Amino acid sequence: MKTQPTVVKIRIKKGDTVVVIAGAQKGKTGKVVKTHPLLNKVTVEGINVVKKHVKPTQAKPQGGIVELTKPIWVSKVALLEPTSKKPSRVRFAFDKNGNKVREYVSTGKEVK
Repeated sequence: MKTQPTVVKIRIKKGDTVVVIAGAQKGKTGKVVKTHPLLNKVTVEGINVVKKHVKPTQAKPQGGIVELTKPIWVSKVALLEPTSKKPSRVRFAFDKNGNKVREYVSTGKEVK
């Protein structure tokens, strides 16, 4: 019997600027291109770029080596806090109007 994959609540959204906080690419920054809630991963431009050898096809008769951006675990990235230029965790809070907003844990400011 197969179980359903759990959808993880990812607090980082497409377009956010993130910093890699663990692994071989530690310290690098980039924008989130896509989130993968079922995989618990995010794709960040310029991070985790791999080279893939492609066989010749009708669409690409030359074949060759293609560079692809692969997803990285969401636990290895943190949102970049713009004023301090340091990574920060994100929490959900309610503003004065009662709307749910994201805010930085380190400063308490709202994520734009």
